[in-house]
Amino acid sequence: MIPLPVVPSSHFSGDRLVQTIFDGARRCDPRPLPMTMDEARRRGWQELDVVFVTGDAYIDHPSFAMAILGRVLEAAGFRVGMISQPDWHSCDAWKTFGQPKLFFAISAGNMDSMLNHYTASKKVRNADAYSPGGRIGLRPDRATLAYCQRAREAFKGVPVIAGGVEASLRRLAHYDYWSDTVKRSILLDAKADLVVYGMGEDAILEVAQRLRAGESVRDLRDMRGVAYVLGAKESAELVASCDRVARPEPSAKGVSEDAATATTRPSLEAQSVPPIAGEYVPSAILPSFAEVQADKFAFAEATKIIHNETNPWNAKRLIQMHDQQAVVANPPRLPITQAAMDAIYDLPFTRKPHPVYSEPIPANEMIKDSVTIMRGCFGGCTFCSITTHQGRTIQSRSKESVLKEVRRMTTDADFKGIISDIGGPTANMYEMRCSRPEVEERCRRQSCVHPTICKLLGTDHGPLIDLMKEARETPGIRKVFVASGIRMDLARRSPEYMRDLVKHHVGGLLKVAPEHTDAGVLELMRKPATDDFEKFTEVFNRESEKAGKKQHIVPYFIASHPGSDLHAMIDLAVFLKRNGYRPDQVQDFIPAPFDVATAMYHTGINPFTKEPVFIAKHLRDRKLQRALMQFFKPENYFEVRKALEDAGRQDLIGSGCDCLIPARAPKEALDARRKDANERFRGDYVHAKDAGAASSKGTVKKKQSRFAPGKGYRPDRKK
Repeated sequence: MIPLPVVPSSHFSGDRLVQTIFDGARRCDPRPLPMTMDEARRRGWQELDVVFVTGDAYIDHPSFAMAILGRVLEAAGFRVGMISQPDWHSCDAWKTFGQPKLFFAISAGNMDSMLNHYTASKKVRNADAYSPGGRIGLRPDRATLAYCQRAREAFKGVPVIAGGVEASLRRLAHYDYWSDTVKRSILLDAKADLVVYGMGEDAILEVAQRLRAGESVRDLRDMRGVAYVLGAKESAELVASCDRVARPEPSAKGVSEDAATATTRPSLEAQSVPPIAGEYVPSAILPSFAEVQADKFAFAEATKIIHNETNPWNAKRLIQMHDQQAVVANPPRLPITQAAMDAIYDLPFTRKPHPVYSEPIPANEMIKDSVTIMRGCFGGCTFCSITTHQGRTIQSRSKESVLKEVRRMTTDADFKGIISDIGGPTANMYEMRCSRPEVEERCRRQSCVHPTICKLLGTDHGPLIDLMKEARETPGIRKVFVASGIRMDLARRSPEYMRDLVKHHVGGLLKVAPEHTDAGVLELMRKPATDDFEKFTEVFNRESEKAGKKQHIVPYFIASHPGSDLHAMIDLAVFLKRNGYRPDQVQDFIPAPFDVATAMYHTGINPFTKEPVFIAKHLRDRKLQRALMQFFKPENYFEVRKALEDAGRQDLIGSGCDCLIPARAPKEALDARRKDANERFRGDYVHAKDAGAASSKGTVKKKQSRFAPGKGYRPDRKK
């Protein structure tokens, strides 16, 4: 049996991380990290230890991963440089600082680059929030691949460590919406030595310290929170050590025939690897890349196993064969402590973009006056990557650390006294976690609040109420808003929190995310039933009236989520009309890599029950669902009418109370359709020759457009 390295149970992110940052924080330069070698020399650096390459503009603010990771390494005494949005057509930019002594740290940015570039309709977005001026085109598609390959080209032999959302959520075989294919692990295509997945402060610090101490990148395979590739020989030994068993018969209707007739695959439970350093680490063998590529049932099963192995205290090492190579993903890192959170966020961030930028960066404009108080989310929504990336365990800063940051903000001459958001992935999960740590270590629930709130979950809003009160009463602070998402079922458990939220922290509109109204769809999303939203709205309106404020709820809903058909969307549209909601924006479900809902979209199967799930796959069907959510817009009239007719709901066409559209198309709808037709058919005549096509006389003729002056289509025709 291949001796896979043991993942230590003692976690690097404890006292060692805290002490490293606290001891080194005084060494941190108040200036942002260098983006040029001249800036590095002004710090007295002739060479760098770590060079970051990121697809985002460099903003020295703790809301951006590269800023946090760079500052942590700086505090630990490492010389760090930042290469932001480099020209990937050559490796010249990768040579900006010369050869790094330790490694390249590669990230596509705060978002998956494909999500950043394309809409749910697979159209190119017209803006990039993480680029100066909101300009598009400053990073490539699948940026991690290009960045890693250019790093290899620039300096052979320098370790390449990939991280960030894109690499994390593509570390194993995954469905890619934009190519409509199952792709292999990003490790194989990017040729990275390691992928560090999840939140990476303690991981990148461990990587840097161990490489500086003389260890090789191969020695780092015993770390938590990393994925790597084994060679063909090692992989063959690993496979030989695992039992082969018959595949379990599928139990759900609608499962593909090839899934039911498949014979064997590696067992889900491999034997434990031999003890190293006195510790055993169990492994789970996933269906191979070839299997998940060819068989949707196997893909669904792999998704189930992966998401069942996300609790860092009991997760197994995951192994997945890709042809002759095994991709190995070690268990996640343990959550960092509150002391570590405080140490990280107390570092001297400038909270501004690097001075090299002259144009505003939209993402910075949105978050520059926000304060992060926690990370993680135990909601486990199937369409969301936050739980997968940040973990289920809530990691909170201390009140003292948060208030220290608030006071520091008031000393900035550009600060207007208004905190735009105080929260995190979910605003009201601050300091909430399992009340029984010994149970938490064994728990395998996907969500702590679905289908019901776990009785062991601590849901006390007291610490958050105190924090918000002291923040808004800090001298120099005029207003503290909450713009992060509110978990409504938790908020209703605390009347005092609801009262303070409504009275002090809402700027007229409060955004919440009920996501849908159909019970089946909400179950697939792992979201509460509709009455939870209705009860929350009642309390919100009552408290607003008591406070003498005219405030409104802004609900967010998703179209085309797995399970959502025309009937479900029509019911949602009727709900919106009855309650007077007119969404300005429509969220259209995008299958992001690694999400459970993405597996449903690709396979048409619920990975956990193996039951069939309705999927709106055609762009035409998705367009109808989007239109239903904005049924009140005249330009959507004909799409809404078609949806109602296809669903047999003509009763909603007319002048009745619940009718979504009138019987006759309004003038605006006719004008919109005419304009769309003109745009759709604008161009050349059918019989026009291709541009550059040679005539019989050897001359080149241009296309003749019907909108351009000229002789027309039949110049010899008698008038």
